[in-house]
Amino acid sequence: MIAGAAVLGAPTLRAQSGNRLVLGQSAAFTGAAAQLGIQFHAGAKLYFDQLNAQGGVNQTHIELRQLDDGYEPDRCAENTSKLLADEVFALFGYIGTPTSVVALPLAIKAQTPFFAPFTGAMGLRQPFNRMAFHMRASYNDETALIVRQLTHLGLKKIAVFYQNDAYGKAGLSGVNLALEAQSLKPVATATVERNSVDVAEAVKILNAAQPDAVVQISAYASCAAYIRAARKAGFGGSFYNVSFVGTQALADALGKEGAGVAVTQVVPSPYSSSRPLTREFLAMIAQGGNKVQPNFSSMEGFMAAKLFTEGLRRGGSGRPTRNSLIEGLESIRDLSMGGFNVSFGPDNHVASKFVELSMLTGDGRIRT
Repeated sequence: MIAGAAVLGAPTLRAQSGNRLVLGQSAAFTGAAAQLGIQFHAGAKLYFDQLNAQGGVNQTHIELRQLDDGYEPDRCAENTSKLLADEVFALFGYIGTPTSVVALPLAIKAQTPFFAPFTGAMGLRQPFNRMAFHMRASYNDETALIVRQLTHLGLKKIAVFYQNDAYGKAGLSGVNLALEAQSLKPVATATVERNSVDVAEAVKILNAAQPDAVVQISAYASCAAYIRAARKAGFGGSFYNVSFVGTQALADALGKEGAGVAVTQVVPSPYSSSRPLTREFLAMIAQGGNKVQPNFSSMEGFMAAKLFTEGLRRGGSGRPTRNSLIEGLESIRDLSMGGFNVSFGPDNHVASKFVELSMLTGDGRIRT
């Protein structure tokens, strides 16, 4: 029977038994960022469930075990220690920068792959580590596109509203780099605490600078609160968000007030069937009884599960090990995954640099 085993001949993993391979995910399933974890997990589980129904990978079924960290680093560290103590095969789909920052060193110490975290922070990508694999583009890629778009429109007075933690600072760094390349700098910056919607001081600071646009680096609840409060206080400029905001959750939170709010995306639109990948995603949702909401977060979870499975397949038909998974993933070169190009290698664990802009329409939809 196929079971997971650790690298270099270590004992068989306790979390794997018979033909079962267990992945561990610590994510926000409650709190102000809950929709990010809920939707990503739903998309990944959709793929794994239907894969398992077809016999799994080389007769191995994949189980995704979830633990709630509420988007808090301390809880994430505790969850990660529990998952590693149970010797899960890999850590999968962690949600957020501050949580991933505490989890990755634990994964590295345990020599456990850390796959497809929902974050674009450069601090998780550099320096390179063999255990960490990223599917999505970086926040530097996203903020570079935002700054190019704004300056192309002649808008150079750019302010930054960011979460006061590793995530917000990673996004701020990306904005600063993009602005510096054009001999510019933010006209003002202001923060919000993680899992908070107390934005009054930030609105006061940024509105006073009279920016053309505000780049937002936070989660959907605080970004929605900021947009409402800034507009109420007289701000008439534009708002740009990076993908981590949770696009559908932001659209749901803002309703009609979301019209014109821009968000960068790092995965293809789940609403356009132009790519085979999206058609596959929507077909799986229908086959599963339409229980999963198609949105960018669930799409990313689905894609992460699909890419992980491809690496597992390429690792060979024998007993899966962490080492065979890594080698399988690193063999993925210039692969079109249903119209979405991904590529890894021994010295490259970032699969994609794809970024595009989307815009909320005010009726709950997102246009790309």
